[in-house]
Amino acid sequence: MNMNVCDESIKELSLVYDEESLDTFVSLYFDGRDTQFMEHREKAVETVLKHDELKDFAKTMKLIKTYLERTDVGNVAIFASHRHDYFKVIPLPVKIENALIVDASPYIRPLARLADTWREFTLVLLNSNHAKIFSTSCGELREREELSAEIMNNHKKGGWSQARFQRLRKGSIHAFLTEVAEELQKITDRDIILAGPGQIKKELQALLPKQLQETVIGIIDVGIDNEQELFKESFALMADKGEEERSGLLEHIKKEILTDGLAVHGVEAVLEAARNGQMEVLLVEGGYRLRGWICEQCQAVGKGESLSCPYCGKRTSEVDVVEEIIEFAERTDALVEFTDDEDIEKLGHVVALLRYK
Repeated sequence: MNMNVCDESIKELSLVYDEESLDTFVSLYFDGRDTQFMEHREKAVETVLKHDELKDFAKTMKLIKTYLERTDVGNVAIFASHRHDYFKVIPLPVKIENALIVDASPYIRPLARLADTWREFTLVLLNSNHAKIFSTSCGELREREELSAEIMNNHKKGGWSQARFQRLRKGSIHAFLTEVAEELQKITDRDIILAGPGQIKKELQALLPKQLQETVIGIIDVGIDNEQELFKESFALMADKGEEERSGLLEHIKKEILTDGLAVHGVEAVLEAARNGQMEVLLVEGGYRLRGWICEQCQAVGKGESLSCPYCGKRTSEVDVVEEIIEFAERTDALVEFTDDEDIEKLGHVVALLRYK
């Protein structure tokens, strides 16, 4: 099955970095309106950077501003580096806090949290002769398929002809629902919401393979033309499911910690697991950040300040250590989750389930 576009972008971005530890990547999260914010951040960065880094930054910002001037953008994330000939634009379906970060690699944390909040799901809206299948991408629903069938109208004559008519009509509806079920199997294998009027939704569910039936997380009664209200209800349903899953995940991690099982907590332990590729799931306190450093040459990361790497002697860059943990997690295909549950603070702000010890 296809990955969420958000997930694909985050994975790509996590693999990009400057091996010479130069601050050459600009990550811009922008609402498309607050140009004063951009000007303020640009001036602030220029007061800090020197020599080649300053020249690279100016050229990168020129690329970004040229793009923004030529394109009618709303909420957007832009990741760019003139030095590395890198320019990636990700339209965002919802407003995100403005930020301009300069670092040795793209700053992916806001995008990762957006992907965690707006989880991928598939929505089927149907009646007895028409169906639309929608998929999500970074919190935006897009239509994947539209299916229709010629179904005979209700027959009002009595006797044998009416019974025969009803059998034919029922057979036509069954054939149409079978077609919808087959198309749905091609598109997804998880998190399905079925919507529409009457019992037709449950008839479709019954035709799905058992494994796919178990992925149906909600059934919504709604008119076939009431799409906007349906979309709101679908996203709310997914948000509730996400909160429930994160709560369950945190409880599971606590049990693993109590039994000295496959879990670690606290920045240092989680960072070590991340660097070793041991993490299966990373759970991060939503707003927590920790100042530290990274050596892009040998990928060493530490808390506090260090102008040079204590392992290879190369120059380091100042980073948010939690951001680096997230990047390591994305590179090794670990699932990244965020929570505001107060218990995670007691566990050291970041926790992880492991693949192995």
